[in-house]
Amino acid sequence: MVTEEERLKILKMIAENKITAEEGVLLIKAIDTPTAPSLPGTPQVVPGHEPRFLRIHITDTRTGRPRVNIRLPISVINAGFKMGARFSPEVQGLDAEQLLGFIKAGVTGQVVDIQDEEDGEHVEIYLE
Repeated sequence: MVTEEERLKILKMIAENKITAEEGVLLIKAIDTPTAPSLPGTPQVVPGHEPRFLRIHITDTRTGRPRVNIRLPISVINAGFKMGARFSPEVQGLDAEQLLGFIKAGVTGQVVDIQDEEDGEHVEIYLE
């Protein structure tokens, strides 16, 4: 919500010909538009920036202790998916193309959050 003081500052800038009336309207709309808070773990897109690392964090849901906490360079991810699919059928269920798409798009933050009740694991994957 635009305060009276902010509105007066914008009107004063218009009166002093520092900005046009159209620019003033845009400023008021920009200030008046509420922005959605960025939630922790929400992936963010940084244009022109590709993440350098993939972090895999697996926690035991029964004890809360970490089972796996590994950080891998992005350069080995493609080969890792190919090798991992041979040894673990679960890796085949993970959409490697989607993950690679996130990397190319510059997405950073948490991209996977899975609760595996059967194995008692919480799997999180981050792009950093």
